[in-house]
Amino acid sequence: MSAKKVLIGGSMAAVVAIAAVFIFLNFFRDDAPEEFELRSAEEVAASATSDTEGDPPQDGEEDGEEETVDTEPESADQATEEPATADDGSGVAGTWTVGPQSVAGYRVVEDFASGLQNFEAVGRTDQIDGFLTIEGTTVTAASFDVDIASITSDSGTRDSQFSGRIMNAAEFPTAKFVLTSPIELPEIPGDTTPISVEATGDLTLRGVTNPVDVAINAQVVGGEIEVVGNVEVLFADFGIANPSFTAVAVRDEGKVEFQLIFVR
Repeated sequence: MSAKKVLIGGSMAAVVAIAAVFIFLNFFRDDAPEEFELRSAEEVAASATSDTEGDPPQDGEEDGEEETVDTEPESADQATEEPATADDGSGVAGTWTVGPQSVAGYRVVEDFASGLQNFEAVGRTDQIDGFLTIEGTTVTAASFDVDIASITSDSGTRDSQFSGRIMNAAEFPTAKFVLTSPIELPEIPGDTTPISVEATGDLTLRGVTNPVDVAINAQVVGGEIEVVGNVEVLFADFGIANPSFTAVAVRDEGKVEFQLIFVR
């Protein structure tokens, strides 16, 4: 076979390979989830309805049978007592815990074919523990842990790399954020009124802890406190090797992102 035919054959093979990559990327790869945003009151109500559908009857309540409601009027003292307002923090004071609807994870950019195409890769989990304490109009303490091994994306190969060589979940099973400075709020907002504040704390990834500033959005909604935010992370700062692997180049930085729903 002549050198010319070999060269032509090699060029055609390269074109076919590139075409196959683009077909895979554009037709078989899932779009990344959007970044977290605060929920609307309607979304919260719909979620609550979904959670309670199919619940078994409560004690003393049979299927198809309404629970008896005590309609006896309130005492004079009860009737005239003013409800507490949230303006001074009295409505939200105390310690709240991370609820089951909370989600956290990572977001990175993957470059394919030497940067000819790129995608956001997102991994998430609902395996989170944590708390938030409010005194008056001050957030005095907050902390949450994320289970690394439970974080999943749209790729099993990526997930095994992430929990294995990249984050070493066997030795460092959790990522952690701890608030290190109180957050002073101008006021406790009314229901579904968002506020934006900055939190200062320590972020621990793969056993390495660094101070970080986190811009967060928060609201009180449906009897819950919702907190949404993300942290820009340079992998080298946490001793994390660049996650790149065959045919995929991951950039040197990414985001830790979260949507925490705190409940009583």
